[in-house]
Amino acid sequence: MSTSTIRKTHTRSSSTASSGSRDSLSLSRGERPLSFQNFQAYHREALSDSSVTTPVFSPKFATLEPKPSPIYDPLPQRTIEDIRDEVAARLAVRVVRKIKLVDDTKVSVALTLSKQDDAQFLRIVAGHLQPTMALKSYLFAIATTGTGPTALIFCGSSPIQVQRAALIASSKFIGRVQALYDEGTRWIARVHDIGWTPYDETALWDVVQKSAQQLIDPSLPPPGSRSINDMLGDGAARLQRITPRQAFDELHDISIPMPVLLVDIRPQAQREQFGWIRGSLVIERNVLEWRFDPRARVEDGRLEIANRYDLRVIVLCQEGYTSSLAAAALQDLGLLNATDIDGGYKAWVEAALPIEISPVWPQTGRLSI
Repeated sequence: MSTSTIRKTHTRSSSTASSGSRDSLSLSRGERPLSFQNFQAYHREALSDSSVTTPVFSPKFATLEPKPSPIYDPLPQRTIEDIRDEVAARLAVRVVRKIKLVDDTKVSVALTLSKQDDAQFLRIVAGHLQPTMALKSYLFAIATTGTGPTALIFCGSSPIQVQRAALIASSKFIGRVQALYDEGTRWIARVHDIGWTPYDETALWDVVQKSAQQLIDPSLPPPGSRSINDMLGDGAARLQRITPRQAFDELHDISIPMPVLLVDIRPQAQREQFGWIRGSLVIERNVLEWRFDPRARVEDGRLEIANRYDLRVIVLCQEGYTSSLAAAALQDLGLLNATDIDGGYKAWVEAALPIEISPVWPQTGRLSI
């Protein structure tokens, strides 16, 4: 036997002995030989020990630990007041987005639905608008719509503009607006049936735009205008005013060719309080021109006697101011002989001319003497 053959035989013997020793060592430890069936059992055991955080390929030697889940604080519960405040803030944003500029004043109008406590809700909206429009000139109109009476608010930086808007709105929505609160820069009212027609929103825009207008100089009167003193002075200058005694004498003078009439234009309350002149013609100021216009028809209210332009009409009021304007108006109709009594009914009484006094009868009981 050659040397190489001896080496190969020795190598195989060593390998066989080594393998046999390993197998015997494994069996001595109680482990089964790693066959295909044993691998399946090992794999099932690994799966049974696995979890979502443990890899199946290393069930016993895994070092990864599960991360703790984050803890979040529960959200606070929202109340009805919180929701209304959020809705009010959104409405304030809508008002700001619709702003128009009128003479350096920002104006806007918004309509919204609301079910209860409309006035308080509009106060919340105004509260959100106030810091947004700080140091700015603004005037906003906000109204709630719905069945039955709802609310309307004018809020602004100027109390004067807010008051203008309140007056104009009361005229535009006549019979539908009832003022509730006047807080200077806020004016709140109850309004009926607003928002049901396109006219309402257009009318509110007209209100805020006219209220925000500024004249170049509000203290200067427009050209051609006259004060009441100017009108009284001009009217008196056109007349030949007479005293109470002269009027009394003219009423009894048979030499005057045209009819002479004493016309009392005072309201009924003054006649009842201060008395009246028997034989005078009582015609209140608001219908005077219709009664004495010779061009008018009797069917339209003209007096039968007022069919001529030379009629002598002596107008009487309480103190002689309104009568001058009334007599001047009659002259404008063509009654150039019209005039008034200087001092009015008061001067007539002071002149001790005849008057009639209404007796004051007691409401109940007998007369006392």
